[in-house]
Amino acid sequence: MPWVDACAADEIEAEEAKRFDNGGRTFAIFRNNADEYYCTDGLCTHEAIHIADGLVMGNTVECPKHASVFDFTTGEVETPPACENLRTYKTKIENGRVMVEV
Repeated sequence: MPWVDACAADEIEAEEAKRFDNGGRTFAIFRNNADEYYCTDGLCTHEAIHIADGLVMGNTVECPKHASVFDFTTGEVETPPACENLRTYKTKIENGRVMVEV
């Protein structure tokens, strides 16, 4: 799988997310307080709302529509109504850029 340049690492503040589109798909990139970056599918598994618009706290994101909470480090659902996990993707920082393996 190829590594894709998603954005500059400093474009995402701690406990924030950024939407990233590539190849007709949408993703969400998250940064936690430990300056670690994670990437998941960009749409909530409940009703296809952009998850990057949600509230990021610690290692979780809350969907802005129905408040499902996901652990973005694993993609696991922590709070319904969503019942399907988000798919996660490997990330790395290279030359100040967030690279995602898609």
